[in-house]
Amino acid sequence: MASVKIHHSANISKHAVIEGDVEIGENVEIGDFCVIKGNVKIGANSFLYNNVSIYGRTIIGESNRIFPNAVLGTPPQDLKYKGEDSILQIGNNNTIRESCMFNPGTEGGGNITKIGDNNLLMAYVHVAHDCIIGSNNILANNATLGGHIIIADYVNIGGMTPVHQFVRIGEGAMVAGASALSQDIPPYCMAEGNRAKIVGLNKFRMRKIMDRDSIDIIDNLYVRLFSGNGSLRDLAAIELEQTRADKNPNEYIVKICEFILHSERGIPYRRGKLDE
Repeated sequence: MASVKIHHSANISKHAVIEGDVEIGENVEIGDFCVIKGNVKIGANSFLYNNVSIYGRTIIGESNRIFPNAVLGTPPQDLKYKGEDSILQIGNNNTIRESCMFNPGTEGGGNITKIGDNNLLMAYVHVAHDCIIGSNNILANNATLGGHIIIADYVNIGGMTPVHQFVRIGEGAMVAGASALSQDIPPYCMAEGNRAKIVGLNKFRMRKIMDRDSIDIIDNLYVRLFSGNGSLRDLAAIELEQTRADKNPNEYIVKICEFILHSERGIPYRRGKLDE
């Protein structure tokens, strides 16, 4: 039997609609005309502005801010979806701006869409079914993610940029605004254009998450990979073998080369040294 559990410290507008197996945590604030229906959990200290809609099996962590007209947990826009039980899971300390739409997973993608912590998802961002998004990412206005996309941590996606289903974007990468991305972007790369191609390294972000020596190692690696003779996959395999032969293999070389070797959609680049 459905039950609504609301912590006594929560502040909920009398104009909100809350139905189903809903659990609302400590110090949660819910504004006017919000609709929460289904098997929904909202963690402590979260703030819902007016006109937020949350449905289905949606788990929201602590200290999230969700702005007007966001729609979370409605059924996936996927014709293969047949009503199976699936989850939308959102971590802690995320900012979800106006009119965002996030869908839960499908059977074909493990039945979960998952968003990590400390992300800024600007107005009209769409996160489709079965996406896995890490932490500390920024998705600008109207960034659109197709299904089954994997985004690591510290990634920036510019406004008005669609990302094709099944694409992977590595840690610290950036995709410029008004691009269209249909292939995988390795860690720390910067890509732009329609179709987007790698144009350099995202050194602005790199300076925030690693030291100077690490930046130099990655910079030199990318020159060898993208300017060398032979296929990118073969060069990555050679680099990976060489670094693993060391007593202390470099974690960044391992991460980048493994990403390239595991890419199924390919890496979009032009042969030649990357721009500075």
